[in-house]
Amino acid sequence: MKRILAIALILASSFGCKAQLNPVTWSFSSKKISDKIYEVYLVATIQNKWHLYSQSQPDDAIAIPTAFTFNPNPLFTVEGKVKEIGKLEKYTDKTLGVSANQYSKTVTFVQTIKMKGNVKTSVTGNVEYQTCDDEKCLPPKTVNFRVALN
Repeated sequence: MKRILAIALILASSFGCKAQLNPVTWSFSSKKISDKIYEVYLVATIQNKWHLYSQSQPDDAIAIPTAFTFNPNPLFTVEGKVKEIGKLEKYTDKTLGVSANQYSKTVTFVQTIKMKGNVKTSVTGNVEYQTCDDEKCLPPKTVNFRVALN
């Protein structure tokens, strides 16, 4: 009986740690803007006291910027750069002498896609990001996505 209780406690604590170590959740969607133009929305929801870094960082930053990779698809082209919609915070750590461009709570990244024809397909790729709170930073994480364009 003690063994079962010990195993249960270990499993419960490992699940608790994993929940704490995933402070950003992602959702992905698309919207048709015109005949052959779509916008792909990559939305990060960030837990309280955590921050997600912008794609663009100051020269003295040590944080890893958020980066998107879109897999090639012969049915469309990726137009321009990924736009950021949210309240950008310019943070400066006076102790370490570094700064960062970051978001709290939520940020929406938007990528324009231009279709080459009237077909159904999906945009696939991944987002690599790092997140920190006031005490620690987590290692970079990569999340894959697939968004239908109908």
